[in-house]
Amino acid sequence: MNYLTLLGPGLLWAGAAIGVSHLVQSTRAGAEFGFTLIWALIFANLIKYPFFEFAPRYVSATGQHLIHGYNVVGKWAVALYGIFTILTMFTIQGAVTIVTASLIAYIFDLDYSLFQISTALLLITTAIISIGRYSILDALMKFIILSLSVATLIALFSSFDLQKVSFGDFEIGNPSHLAFLIAFVGWMPAPIDIAVWHSFWSHAKEVESGKRVGMREALFDFNVGFIGTAFLAVGFLSLGAFVMFDSGEVFSPKGTVFAGQLIELYTNSIGSWAFYVIATASITTMFSTTLMCLDAYSRVLEPTAKILFGISLKWFWLLILLFGTVLLLGYFVKSMAFLVDVATTLSFVTAPILAYINYKAIQTVPTEFQPPKWLDIYAKISLIFLIFFSLGFLYWRFL
Repeated sequence: MNYLTLLGPGLLWAGAAIGVSHLVQSTRAGAEFGFTLIWALIFANLIKYPFFEFAPRYVSATGQHLIHGYNVVGKWAVALYGIFTILTMFTIQGAVTIVTASLIAYIFDLDYSLFQISTALLLITTAIISIGRYSILDALMKFIILSLSVATLIALFSSFDLQKVSFGDFEIGNPSHLAFLIAFVGWMPAPIDIAVWHSFWSHAKEVESGKRVGMREALFDFNVGFIGTAFLAVGFLSLGAFVMFDSGEVFSPKGTVFAGQLIELYTNSIGSWAFYVIATASITTMFSTTLMCLDAYSRVLEPTAKILFGISLKWFWLLILLFGTVLLLGYFVKSMAFLVDVATTLSFVTAPILAYINYKAIQTVPTEFQPPKWLDIYAKISLIFLIFFSLGFLYWRFL
């Protein structure tokens, strides 16, 4: 069997994940703390893995997306997911859009405001989504992930120096350090929300191809995307650590300034000739994340509303997300870092609840498709950690 032909939903998952969490948060972690937070990066990937893996497992077992599974668990699960999605979608969409706009503004030296560029981006991605074909997203993502991976690996090898492997001071009692750690883990490798998105892309592939994907093939596709995403996160953190840590330079919270600093991470390592390669890779990566988020929210909220209220409103949700994000950006467009940190922190707080619902949903499939014993135990331990960290944060923040 040619496993390359099976790659699709897992790469769309990677495309949604590799964005703010990698280009922004991972690079910031390396630039500010060297390799000190690499444990947090690895740990975040490990404890979230089961709850992402349950998505392709559920689709393969049932032929349905995860919202269907949530409904089997109970309407309360669908309602909670819907509430969390509405509470976070504008901030998350705004965060990824402003980062994309910042890169475009810097690379093309555009004489337009970030708000204007962000609005144009949202209109363009809305037009693409209106075409509504999974195969277009699938083909686009394979090119994007490949180009970014190659560029990052070249930059990393060019900047690699064992003498630069150093660790900065991170103080858990320092409020700003702890706040950054929470934001970093919140979207590492991605918010747990995108497990549901992945299930929709997997379901869409089956519908468009007319073929059911077996469990082995579905998990292979997902694991390629997940493992590749984790390695790229380490790569971005390493770039920040090798090039910027202890250099006296820190990342700016202003979008266009940050974009310039990010591009220079690559060109300083590889050479100025690589500017256009890196510019293309970074823009396409963030553009894909903007597109994936907009597409996913309109997909998942339609059946959510149908289950809860008996109405189908796909275009309504797409337009609500579009206008709500534009309105939010009108207020926070000048502080990219603030918007990113708010979005990632919200994901951190809601993670254990969504993880628990994913766990309950996978228990509803036939026994032969349920997670093996080791994965079930792994998921329970991971859930305990997520609950502990979320409650700890709420106590620290409010009490």
